[in-house]
Amino acid sequence: MTGITQGLLDRWHALAGRDAAADALGRDLVARWAEPHRRYHDLVHLARVLDGVDELAAEAADADVVRYAAWFHDAVYGVGGEGSDSAEPVSGEPSNQPVSNEEASARLAEERLPALGIAPERIAEVARLVRLTEGHQTAVGDRDGEVLCDADLAVLGGDAEEYARYAAAIRSEYAQVPDELFRPGRAAVLRSLLELPRLFRTETARARYEERARANLAAEINELTG
Repeated sequence: MTGITQGLLDRWHALAGRDAAADALGRDLVARWAEPHRRYHDLVHLARVLDGVDELAAEAADADVVRYAAWFHDAVYGVGGEGSDSAEPVSGEPSNQPVSNEEASARLAEERLPALGIAPERIAEVARLVRLTEGHQTAVGDRDGEVLCDADLAVLGGDAEEYARYAAAIRSEYAQVPDELFRPGRAAVLRSLLELPRLFRTETARARYEERARANLAAEINELTG
């Protein structure tokens, strides 16, 4: 077992407990995030989103619900799904999936979390948060949604080297998509993010990432369309 796998399982057990049902679900989730077709939406991404939730936990209404949502938010992930992530080139992409990755992941949470004895209203909130990551649109005052979306998008505010690694991982994940489809599709998604009045909702994340993220997005759009 690799270090990151064990570290994630330890984090899961701290959140969900160590009984048989919790352990089985945690191991299933780790296996999903470790699927070989993933290049960005992988164990490293999961760990980083969980780190982001921890950093912003004081701004959440229920930080543990947000942590569960982080675990499930891309637990189902097929390249070419109908849902859009922060940088998926969905335009012009064919899909073999009847629902988006986010919708399928939310349904998985609704199906599997009852076995842990979690209250139905908290499971419903986990599923709502997972669905929210499809467009990263949050209502005013949605503290848990703001924390999850900011943690998910924090990669956009990395330094130039970090952002380059992220963009390369996304391209690798879509290696089967030819440039003539990938480049305009990804540029369109990035433009839609730049059109948001605020990329980050929490005060902490906005101060830390907003300016650099906008510069990174603009630079990549220029590279994709130049």
